[in-house]
Amino acid sequence: MQYDPIKRSLGKIFNQTPALRILFYRLLDLLLLRSWYIRRELKIKASQSAEQLNVLDAGSGFGQYDYFMSTLGKKWNITGVDVKKEQIEDCNQFFKKIGRGNRVKFEIGDLTKFVKPDTYDLILSVDVMEHILEDELVFENFFKSMKKDGTLLISTPSDQGGSDTHHDHEEDGVHGFIDEHVRDGYNANDIREKLERAGFSQIETHYTYGKPGSLSWKLSMKFPILMLNASKVFFILLPFYYILTYPLAFILNMIDTASEHKKGTGLMVVAHKK
Repeated sequence: MQYDPIKRSLGKIFNQTPALRILFYRLLDLLLLRSWYIRRELKIKASQSAEQLNVLDAGSGFGQYDYFMSTLGKKWNITGVDVKKEQIEDCNQFFKKIGRGNRVKFEIGDLTKFVKPDTYDLILSVDVMEHILEDELVFENFFKSMKKDGTLLISTPSDQGGSDTHHDHEEDGVHGFIDEHVRDGYNANDIREKLERAGFSQIETHYTYGKPGSLSWKLSMKFPILMLNASKVFFILLPFYYILTYPLAFILNMIDTASEHKKGTGLMVVAHKK
């Protein structure tokens, strides 16, 4: 399953005006459970520091989290980095249009090569590391680029089905739901050990997308994307689908974020440079 065609189709609809794009961001914040977790951690970070923060969004995509961070305070100076030139240009244009181009900027960068020593107070990486084979090199670059007492925040699929892939069946021609990932997901101990080798300390790992969250993800993301890939006609039916299903997905998201999970298909990681 490829996400990019769906992203491009939705982008054409919601990118017509800044107001529609902001609406799109807010809809994603409601739909994506990982956004619930990420925004909670970012709010905690904002409450802990009244000083100027230099932030790196490592794998910024279409700028959803950069927009949210830009609302947390004018002292947040944000740099988004991505390998896709069209997304970088698009995000720079959008943030200039809404008057935030002076403190939210985007540039092309390969995270296996991107290093800016002692620059960032916070590095955010959302659903990125599962796409990068040389993950330990990226962790080392994060550590080098971070200031002392800086924080790394990672959201990634876990190895408990987070990518919804089944590589053992690929030889039979059966592919998983997401084909862009280089690994099925991270084990909590595995990613902790890799971050320790890179130099990080005080590493906390928490499973997300427990049973409530996994069901919510299927309702709000997996089933709609499957239907959109089957037929673009479903774009017309999509609002009615969410009217019926989202109240349940919202309740499931609330339960998931309020719970501690011994296992889950998502993983939240917070690490520090001391």
